[in-house]
Amino acid sequence: MSDAFTHPQLAQALVSRTDVRPGAPPCYLILSDTGQPDWTADPQAATTFVSMREAMRMAMRLPASVRAYGLPRQAEVSLH
Repeated sequence: MSDAFTHPQLAQALVSRTDVRPGAPPCYLILSDTGQPDWTADPQAATTFVSMREAMRMAMRLPASVRAYGLPRQAEVSLH
């Protein structure tokens, strides 16, 4: 089989949000056992999604006022 047809490796991802306050630290999504969203400044403690697709799907389920989006987990955790 050619390399062109191999399946891409899934990269773990987080959900983050934009805070309207200037200079505010980044916030990352934590889902409780019941599915309730909460936010943390620690990317290590945030809920990890199996792929960017799943992180974006979760971000799109949140209210638009939250302005959530997906981020690659490995890059974000290495910055903190």
